[in-house]
Amino acid sequence: MQVEGLSINLATIREQCGFAQAVDICLKHGITAIAPWRDQVAKVGLDEAVRIVKSNGIKLTGLCRGGFFPAANDADWQKNLDDNRRAIDEAAAFSADCLVLVVGGLPDSSKDIVAARRMVFDGIAAVLPHAQAAGVKLAIEPLHPMYAADRACVNTLGQALDMCEQLGEEVGVAVDVYHVWWDPDLANQIARAGRMKRIFAHHICDWLVPTKDMLLDRGMMGDGVIDLKGIRRMVEAAGFFGAQEVEIFSAENWWKRPADEVIATCVERFRSCC
Repeated sequence: MQVEGLSINLATIREQCGFAQAVDICLKHGITAIAPWRDQVAKVGLDEAVRIVKSNGIKLTGLCRGGFFPAANDADWQKNLDDNRRAIDEAAAFSADCLVLVVGGLPDSSKDIVAARRMVFDGIAAVLPHAQAAGVKLAIEPLHPMYAADRACVNTLGQALDMCEQLGEEVGVAVDVYHVWWDPDLANQIARAGRMKRIFAHHICDWLVPTKDMLLDRGMMGDGVIDLKGIRRMVEAAGFFGAQEVEIFSAENWWKRPADEVIATCVERFRSCC
């Protein structure tokens, strides 16, 4: 039986299986929407990955990831832009709903976060014409402030939406509960994103207490403190009814369990907790 409204970000079972096996397991559990990472696609090859997706009638709720724009010199800046253009082409090959942008932090030893954010804006603006020509939407994913230095200097929905307003309608946001649940202005900013029609993705997992590793200890839905149903209500009130995409990085728990068990649990928790 098909599970409507659920997508699996393939990072959730990245340690257990490759692209083709991950797709087979999702299909076994009635899931026909996924979001792979580019390295997972590269291992099987883009053409083969697209063939697997299209032959099985699978929808991509996103491709992870573009971004990491800030650079310490012109050569690295151009390299980052070129990589983002390649990512756009890959997303277009899949007809993905969006290319998720993890925008990048401070380049090298810089302490200028204002300049880093300016480079993020300039970088998105530079690759946007390529995305428009390819028919690919770009989804800025604000990350929790703990990642401001090394992964993403855009840390709130408000910051992301400020950029979206200036960049145009093809640039929106990915609302990842792990990164935004704490924001006291979350309800207002989700409503704002809805008015702008800029919610392109909705990612789910849970925040464990205690969290033992800020990157690799995400929780399964229902095991932590995030009000998943409340955030879903906000997102749907804002007009987004796309799939909720499970994205779990869990080095010491879920990545050590059989992929079949992980996906079965995702389905059960999606139905009971989300």
